[in-house]
Amino acid sequence: MNRQQILIVDDEEVNREILNEMFRDAREEYVLLEAANGQDAILQIESHNNIALILLDVVMPVMDGFSVLDYMHKNNLLQTIPVILITSEDELDTDDQAYSYGVADVIHKPFYPHIVKRRSKNIIELYQSRFNMERRLQEQEAEIRAQVKEIRETNEFMIDALSSVVEFRSAETGEHTRRIKYFTRILLKYMMKYFPKYGLTSSKIDMIARASVLHDIGKIGIPDAILLKPDKLTEEEFEVIKTHTTIGCSILERSYKNQASEFYRYCYEICRHHHERWDGNGYPDHLEGDAIPISAQIVAVADVYDALVSPRVYKKPYVNDTAYDMILNGECGQFSPDVLECFELAKEDFFNIVEVIKMFEFK
Repeated sequence: MNRQQILIVDDEEVNREILNEMFRDAREEYVLLEAANGQDAILQIESHNNIALILLDVVMPVMDGFSVLDYMHKNNLLQTIPVILITSEDELDTDDQAYSYGVADVIHKPFYPHIVKRRSKNIIELYQSRFNMERRLQEQEAEIRAQVKEIRETNEFMIDALSSVVEFRSAETGEHTRRIKYFTRILLKYMMKYFPKYGLTSSKIDMIARASVLHDIGKIGIPDAILLKPDKLTEEEFEVIKTHTTIGCSILERSYKNQASEFYRYCYEICRHHHERWDGNGYPDHLEGDAIPISAQIVAVADVYDALVSPRVYKKPYVNDTAYDMILNGECGQFSPDVLECFELAKEDFFNIVEVIKMFEFK
């Protein structure tokens, strides 16, 4: 077992002997180290990694006690190794200077061994308790982080699995929701950088991007005859398709317990409003302008772009530049000027994602 050490630092041998004798009955528990000056003390500190206490004299040749404290302060040792400063000077300035370093206690010479012993024991126990508490807190933090990670991974799996159900039923390619998440995250980062008025943060971006994969969850409730129809939909059929926004919200309301959470709010906003348009000509609520949540505005552009560049049973994919121009020219409905500005900034990022996906043939 690696026993702890107590370091006694004093240039007078008789004082070291007195302090050494003071811990005679504790030698099975502690190894006693000695140093005749500050320089030797630093060598002892560097040579041992389990020092439980330092009894440090102030006035010594070669290097004094405050120089040792300087060294310990610069190396962040005073938080873990308690120091009792032993001084023959009876001035408040000395005490103030010592405590400013963060020493555990100051004892004036001549000292009473039993008092020093009692204070030493109390300080060692106090620091040991604090160390054990900090270690336990670190362990608990690590456990909590692991649990949060596991919960998040489980949630990610469930969300991705739920969104995949829609894709298996629809005419969309299997990577649609994943691409929407990529596009959404990219647009949000530009929005956070250039439009701070929306109050976006890295945490909010992460939640919105994860929520984006549920944008079409309501398509689970659309009949196959309409959802999988290879031809143009009739007006009546398109009205049925529109209901996937409100069906999705109903699914969320029934299945998500913590409806007060920010993540639920983003899921709901995106699910219901990703087909709203800036001029009020969208659906289901015909919201206009900033009445449309920014989360839904971002996902709307990402969704339209991906729909344009992806093959469908009823159309061939548009090339990147054509899809880009169609959105900017308003051929796919009106979008927020702020979002379109971010879309312009993200042009190359969007093109790269599409090309990388083609390169690796994600299907």
